[in-house]
Amino acid sequence: MKLVVQIPCLNEEATLPLVLKDIPKKIVGIDEIAILIIDDGCSDDTVAVAKAHGVKHFVHHPQTQGLGRSFHDGIQAALALGADIVVNTDGDNQYPQNRIGDLVQPIIRGVADIVVADRQTNTISHFSPAKKLLQRVGSRVVNIAAGSDIPDAPSGFRAYSKESLLRLNTITRFSYTMETIIQAGNKGIATASIKVNTNAKLRESRLFKSNWEHVRKSGITIIRAYIMYKPYIVFGWLGGISFLLAMIPFVRFTVMSIEDGTTHGHIQSLLVGSLFMTAAFLCLVLNIIADLIRINRTLIEDNLEQTKRLRFR
Repeated sequence: MKLVVQIPCLNEEATLPLVLKDIPKKIVGIDEIAILIIDDGCSDDTVAVAKAHGVKHFVHHPQTQGLGRSFHDGIQAALALGADIVVNTDGDNQYPQNRIGDLVQPIIRGVADIVVADRQTNTISHFSPAKKLLQRVGSRVVNIAAGSDIPDAPSGFRAYSKESLLRLNTITRFSYTMETIIQAGNKGIATASIKVNTNAKLRESRLFKSNWEHVRKSGITIIRAYIMYKPYIVFGWLGGISFLLAMIPFVRFTVMSIEDGTTHGHIQSLLVGSLFMTAAFLCLVLNIIADLIRINRTLIEDNLEQTKRLRFR
């Protein structure tokens, strides 16, 4: 069984040696371990440092493409190398690489296809209370969408079986973490989690500039995933709320018309109610269209999976 450890990097020459040093050389149940560096437009000596530490496999981006694209291209390269398991970690030495052996064990035992490391964010000292809350809320929303129970959905320290990677298709270029969990849950791919303790912080995150930017981009990813896999939740709620809002002015129009014995002077209530009722109808139509697109996408993904199996068999 072959394990490929992929490391997306953007100017990580200072911290990459620490990461490479702690990656296990031997793991029970693994016959071969390879390291893959995704050079996401590095302008420093990250590649040279990696080569100096014996890394032989690289994916190069002439310009920075983002974490989501780096993950996607790394997975394609790892599967081409014959990976049976792919572990994704970061080049900033946030994650304890010596736990990679524990991370892959559920996959080796056949009890899970994706294993996500739980950083136990409540214990991370450099996380602000607001960030800890956002992490919990984000994980909760993702688990609802996926029907899973992953304590730390944004964690990038995770292991994937080859079978899961053949079935997953990432779209977002911001971050793949939440998207893959939601996909896994809706495709019946078994997930698991193990607890880890993170290393000391060595630099600021380059994925987003502030917590609010993280919330905005993560929110867009989650909403897109909901629309893709459970459109009836998004458009059902929007349609239901619009319908209820429509009933308020309609009831007001009816009551006041009966009391006054005339409809004159209450037309504005009828107009407002009609607007909300139109919105409710549009949500119903969008729900039907989105569901048809979901069915079509499922058929396309089945074909894509078969193509992957032929390519990486």
